[in-house]
Amino acid sequence: MEGRLPDEVLFRIFSFLDASSLLHVAQVNKYWNKVAESEPLWRNLCRRKWSFCTFSHRCPGAQTWKQYFLKQTRQERWMASAKPENFVYKAAVGNLGILGPMAYLSGSGPTMDEEKSIICTVSSKRMLFAWDVREGTMIWSSPVQQSSIMHLATLPQMHLAFTVDLKGAIKVWNCQDEDTLATLIMSQACLSLEAFLTKDGPFLMVGTCEGDIYTLTVPELKTVSKVNAFKYRVDLLYCSPDKRWIFASGTHECILPKVFFTECLLRPSEGRTPLSLSLPLSSCCRACWAPRRTNRVTLMFQKDALKKTGFTTLDLTTEGTGGRTFIQVHMESPIWMGVSDGNTIVFESGPYLFLVSISGHLLQRFEYHDKTICNLWVDSLHVLTTSVDDSLHVYMWEEEGRYPYLRSCCHLEHIGSDQTPSCYVPKAICDNKSIVCVVSRIRESSILVMYSLNM
Repeated sequence: MEGRLPDEVLFRIFSFLDASSLLHVAQVNKYWNKVAESEPLWRNLCRRKWSFCTFSHRCPGAQTWKQYFLKQTRQERWMASAKPENFVYKAAVGNLGILGPMAYLSGSGPTMDEEKSIICTVSSKRMLFAWDVREGTMIWSSPVQQSSIMHLATLPQMHLAFTVDLKGAIKVWNCQDEDTLATLIMSQACLSLEAFLTKDGPFLMVGTCEGDIYTLTVPELKTVSKVNAFKYRVDLLYCSPDKRWIFASGTHECILPKVFFTECLLRPSEGRTPLSLSLPLSSCCRACWAPRRTNRVTLMFQKDALKKTGFTTLDLTTEGTGGRTFIQVHMESPIWMGVSDGNTIVFESGPYLFLVSISGHLLQRFEYHDKTICNLWVDSLHVLTTSVDDSLHVYMWEEEGRYPYLRSCCHLEHIGSDQTPSCYVPKAICDNKSIVCVVSRIRESSILVMYSLNM
């Protein structure tokens, strides 16, 4: 240990270490400690674990990337070890109408800088609500809209929500003021929304009933580009975690999904068609980008009159030749039913949850629900399942070994205090500190059930 390696060499060696090993080598001597504490090492660990996390400002309790990593890891462990009695339960009841789409506006996940978990929900009463999850209170509501709100997207980094109604009115809300920040009336129905933040700023993409994809600035809603992607409607729009790719598809059986090079949509060239690739798979009904393999997308498709469901996984690359860029694709063997996370697919069938590799090997099987699982929600950290009996189960991804695997964490029986079965399919979302679920005991109104981890 008496010899001293150059900083660059030691930094390179340390860049291959995981967090635990990096903490250990920091205790060897002052010199190693100095290199092991460097911000780029911990920033890379954060981005490797939580995909493209966007911590850039000083968030509460975390002034460095190392502190941020340790803070987020601690919150994950609290959630992973939580029992039902560790949650603070709140329920919002009343004349809320039927609650539809919901999304986090701010929270404590790896892309959030706030302590509070705040969600947005759309109501059948043609209103948008914002809720403080820990307090269980509505903190803002929009005016009643002229038409029913059909779709919702949020940009948590900017605390913005986007809605589109039945008549094609796209609106931007800060969920504080009564008036919108911007409104754009489309001449055709909008069927899909995707908001994302890039190094060039925030953007909103909109898919329409005529097969067009509009790219709009945020919050002004000025048109950057318009592309006719399909002959039929655009039902699915998903941006990859690194914002490099845009997946677009419709559920019509004649549509072949496409992947667009995002830069071509953000910086359109006059007279040139945006770079894209049609994927050789029709009847696509869902797609998921792998959180940690940012060029990998898994597609769910349904074939023939029997509606057999299958999955195929594709890896995308770009190649430059003679001044031109091409998108290439590598296709893995398809397997049946699922949603993807890296090299694995998680899917439900009846009351069971299965985890398989993309080559079709069964990795795990879970049975925590007595009745059919009716909703599955997945992000880079969590998996939530809800059943027709209004029970909810929480899983978390673990990264040990060749494949990620699921750790069963917590089961909540009879979401809320009322054991009356739900009239509609219950659905749930979560972050590192809270779980939010919508249930409907009667046909005219929903209940918003909010669980906050008591830390």
